[in-house]
Amino acid sequence: MPSEKSLRSATRKYHRNRPIRSNTKTQILNAESKIQSGKVEDADKSVNLALAALDKTAQKGIIHKKNAARHKSRLMKKLNFIKSK
Repeated sequence: MPSEKSLRSATRKYHRNRPIRSNTKTQILNAESKIQSGKVEDADKSVNLALAALDKTAQKGIIHKKNAARHKSRLMKKLNFIKSK
C-alpha cells in the first residue's frame, strides 16, 4: 500500500498531467484525420502542431521521450507517404 503522502502526490500529478496528455492525444488524432483526408497543406500544419505537443509533453516528463519519438516517427511516415503521391 502506498503511503498517504505519496498517494496525495500521485493524485496531484495525475490531475496536473491529464489535460496535457489528453491535448497531445487530440493533436495526434487531428493530424491523422487530416492525413486521411488527403489535404497535404492542412495535414502538414496539423502534424507540426502534434509534433510540438509531443515534444512539450515529453520534455515535461508526462510521457517517455521514446514514446514521443515513436509517435512522431509514425506521423511523419504517414505524412511523407501522402506527400509522395
